[in-house]
Amino acid sequence: MTAPSPDPLRAALEAGLAALAQPAALAEPLLAYLALLVRWNATYNLTAVRDPLQMVTLHLLDSLALAPHVAGVARLADLGTGPGLPGIPLAIACPALEVTLVESNGKKARFLREAVRQLPLPNARVAESRAEALDLPGAFDAITARALATLADIIAVGGHLLAPGGRLLAMKGVLPESEIAALPAGWRVESIHPLQVPGLAAERHLVVVARDA
Repeated sequence: MTAPSPDPLRAALEAGLAALAQPAALAEPLLAYLALLVRWNATYNLTAVRDPLQMVTLHLLDSLALAPHVAGVARLADLGTGPGLPGIPLAIACPALEVTLVESNGKKARFLREAVRQLPLPNARVAESRAEALDLPGAFDAITARALATLADIIAVGGHLLAPGGRLLAMKGVLPESEIAALPAGWRVESIHPLQVPGLAAERHLVVVARDA
């Protein structure tokens, strides 16, 4: 499909950044990432969202809604990141945050390496691996997953990556009551935050999960 001219994309992104209280200067690197994603997506089918204007809302702004909740986090692992969501927008918005983009799919991992190189993002690295096979026990202050699996499944494959006191930051749509009820022993919900994504009418929640003290 033909991409819209840059103006509507920039306008939508800048309006969304303002609504999220994020600096307008982020528009340039985010649009560079979006252009790369659109170009690769035409060949490699990295995301089912094909419309660049929808990508602004569903990918960029949705990812950036998490940014206030990684304040104070030094090392984040984004599990099953796909084409870098939410990890790459977070790495752009939070240059002090070290982001490890965990993705086992080869073509997606190739795209991630190219994006990290081109943007460039010195605070991001790519781990081409399944989360459960990543041999970095206790290496991260937080792990996140945007659409990977249930809370219990995320903990099963990625819980070993968390440092003592670390947190799972799980991005969900409607509040997943049944998933919360099915948390494995030793884990608890620490907090739940409704997320407001500019331009998105659907519900979004951040569920923060921690180990029991």
